[in-house]
Amino acid sequence: MDVITDFYAAHPFWSWMALAAVLLAIEVSTGSGYLLWASGSAAVIAFLTGVLPGGIAVELGLFSALAVVTSLLGERFLPRGLASGPDINDNVGRLVGRHGKAVTTFENGRGRVAIDGKEWPALVEGETPLLDQRVEVIAADGVVLKVRAA
Repeated sequence: MDVITDFYAAHPFWSWMALAAVLLAIEVSTGSGYLLWASGSAAVIAFLTGVLPGGIAVELGLFSALAVVTSLLGERFLPRGLASGPDINDNVGRLVGRHGKAVTTFENGRGRVAIDGKEWPALVEGETPLLDQRVEVIAADGVVLKVRAA
């Protein structure tokens, strides 16, 4: 324990930056979104170590208050969808809402559509589109797109 206190006494800036880095590494590995604010708070305290009077007690108190306030503000003002948006690796899911065209005639509600130069199997909902008619993707089930005439 003496090693840590001696290191802090000699290098308070780097001690806080090390804490910020550890918290950030844990946040990156878990993806919870909460330790990001504590990590940022530790980095802010690192930069304030040169001007804060009172030593470690003041720094710990300010760090605690700053971590709580930023966590609450982040939870309040940042939308949850920001962290849990669409999966960028889901090629089919990203097509929902996009437009394409029917490249085959639909028989029994089944056909093929082209979107961005790629053909996809499709099921039609509603009115059956004609060949080369514009369609809109309304859902995806596996690799099969559900479309409607646009």
